Amino acid sequence: MFKEYKTYYNSNIGILEITGTQKGILSVSFLEEKSVTHGKIPYCLKECHSQIDEYFKGNRKKFSVKIQLEGTDFQKKVWKQLMKIPFGKTVSYKDVAVSVGNKNAVRAVGNANGKNRIVIIIPCHRVIGIDGKLVGFGAGLWRKEWLLKHESNFLKK
Repeated sequence: MFKEYKTYYNSNIGILEITGTQKGILSVSFLEEKSVTHGKIPYCLKECHSQIDEYFKGNRKKFSVKIQLEGTDFQKKVWKQLMKIPFGKTVSYKDVAVSVGNKNAVRAVGNANGKNRIVIIIPCHRVIGIDGKLVGFGAGLWRKEWLLKHESNFLKK
């Protein structure tokens, strides 16, 4: 078992807590109140912090940090598929279900999306309803909308 470390990034839409080990990132999640980084943090967390900063500044469209996926085989399959969604693009839950080989797994895809612990890096915010509506984002639909607009704005540049 590896020791877990935490660091924080103050974004335009709230504080992100980055958790990981020497091996990679375990989670990136929004917090409601500020916290402080204690002690030394591993390189992968520093790199994640830096890449998230680049993302919010519009200088990064794809992440290259090491992540540690923790979930069922199906969840991991869905999360890996989400990482293939291009910056600034959206797909429906049905599109994801089809891409993982089961067109009837829309609810299971939604469930896996909801269990994603590595927001932004695994871009669950890019998955929308089949009717084009913004649905299902645990950190709040207003954040999902902001992230999609942010990406759209930098596609235009």
